[in-house]
Amino acid sequence: MRTVILHHHLFKNAGTSLDQILKDNFGNAWVTREFSASPAPHGNTPEVESWIRDNPEAVAFSSHTMMGPPPQVDGVRIVSMILLRDPIDRIKSAYRFERTQVADTFGAVLAKHTDLEGYVKVRLSLKHDRQCRNFQTSRLAALAPGKGSELERARQALERITVVGLVADFAGAVARLTGEISHTFPNFRWQEVHSNRSDAASATQGHTDLDELLKLHNTDDLTLLSELSSPDPIAPPVAAP
Repeated sequence: MRTVILHHHLFKNAGTSLDQILKDNFGNAWVTREFSASPAPHGNTPEVESWIRDNPEAVAFSSHTMMGPPPQVDGVRIVSMILLRDPIDRIKSAYRFERTQVADTFGAVLAKHTDLEGYVKVRLSLKHDRQCRNFQTSRLAALAPGKGSELERARQALERITVVGLVADFAGAVARLTGEISHTFPNFRWQEVHSNRSDAASATQGHTDLDELLKLHNTDDLTLLSELSSPDPIAPPVAAP
């Protein structure tokens, strides 16, 4: 059976570092693609499934924009992976990255014209902007469409992802991935890298009030992080008798 790695790449969650490890191991068999949002119940899962089928030589697939239930492809074992991060650290890192990013995106333009507090408050004022408001919960919930709150659906998504890691324990996360694929890829090797990294040190000082504001608007993200960091991680669902 063919085995592939499916990386759910979240912005400023060490995804570029993980992609670099995958590229170092698989070369041109690492591929990336972005997808348009879909309001359908299945999201863009059919497109992701076609992407995997249409690239039979590819091993590692990485995208920021996969939405919908986990893809299923006949004859293919899909090892999915996602990295999560303290939401306040992630937002500060995103701000510093966008301040220096050569791009004309909304976030990059905004970051270059205001300080961290202004950046956060503007983004929080925009109803549909999730960059500073439970971003990770929102993205996870999109992987488990249906009834229930975003937090409930985010938990469901985490149960379905093969490897859920924390940026704070990047090495442990990649070690678990290595274990999942060791039979198929026994020569998978890696050393910790820091690609596309933004040093948030100077952005984290003197912002006590801002930190409290961010905690208020990222309670779901903080809840997920706490649950994943606890000795008793989120358990897989138990089948009904």
